Amino acid sequence: MIQSPKPAKADRLAAFIEVFKLRVAVLAEPLTRGPVLLLAGEDEMDGKAGARVVFRLHGFSALPPDVRVAAHVDFDNDTNPLMSAMPDEISVPLKESLALEATAKAFLSEAIESRCGRSAALNRLAEVLMLMVLRSAIDTGAQKPGLLAGLAHPALHRALVSIHEAPSRQWTVDDLADRTAMSRSAFMSAFRATVGMTPMAYLSSWRLTLARRHLAAGDAVKLTARRAGFGSAAAFSRAFSRAYGHAPAELKRAASA
Repeated sequence: MIQSPKPAKADRLAAFIEVFKLRVAVLAEPLTRGPVLLLAGEDEMDGKAGARVVFRLHGFSALPPDVRVAAHVDFDNDTNPLMSAMPDEISVPLKESLALEATAKAFLSEAIESRCGRSAALNRLAEVLMLMVLRSAIDTGAQKPGLLAGLAHPALHRALVSIHEAPSRQWTVDDLADRTAMSRSAFMSAFRATVGMTPMAYLSSWRLTLARRHLAAGDAVKLTARRAGFGSAAAFSRAFSRAYGHAPAELKRAASA
């Protein structure tokens, strides 16, 4: 008898990659200000003797002595809640997965050799390494309540992914609880304890995050309110002003200027 594979987890990174632009650029000169991604360890990069990928959110006062390649990470750092939730440092041993080890070896090979398209190849491989670091951070979760803890939760992550992927839907607590296969009361309690706020508060926060990006891109306030899932432009303006201390029209005017 062939067992069915376990159901795959919802893609917890997809919405962030769609909304925010991930750019990882290998540095000709080491830059210690963060966020910084490093490939460090033994020359062979064989997954032994401490070979690892390291991400530091706020950079380094001095780079580790065994660093091989350094890259600057820009994942819309100032507006991306996933970046805000990242720990100050995460170190992932290459031996953690065959895919990580193979990607690191290809990355190091490109760094050492002078081949056609070297710069583009390095940056693309660096982006893949950063995605693997993000996966590790999400899988590991966090000790304190927050987004990473929620995304790591075996049930709650489905509610968060639903919010991320369909922010304009008129979600109710019951709808989101159904996504997790939890009772309403258990879902509310677990969500607040794990994420640090209520589901509706998180939904509003995510909608406002997206709204700021739409306004900065020049979208009209009414269109932004509708795309973000607010019932009216007036309700959106009130929520935006409470969260950021100024009306959405001010941000749009600044973006236009």
